[in-house]
Amino acid sequence: MEGRSKRTYRLSRRAQARVRELTGRYEVAGSQDAVVELAIDRLFREAESQVESGVWAEAAADPEFRAEADALAREFSDTETWPA
Repeated sequence: MEGRSKRTYRLSRRAQARVRELTGRYEVAGSQDAVVELAIDRLFREAESQVESGVWAEAAADPEFRAEADALAREFSDTETWPA
């Protein structure tokens, strides 16, 4: 089991109320701690995805990368087909 530690954060009353509501009314998770963990994980994935999107956008603008990707696409376009 993952170790846990107690931390103290200052949350607005509005944020606290929303955590309680997500736990009670919407039953998003089994506890308020779990709601906060889910929210952090979701925000982390969104931030990570934005960074990754930027990396792919930069790669798409790189002529050398495009040439290599196009060459790979040509090489695999005929060999990877499903039987009719």
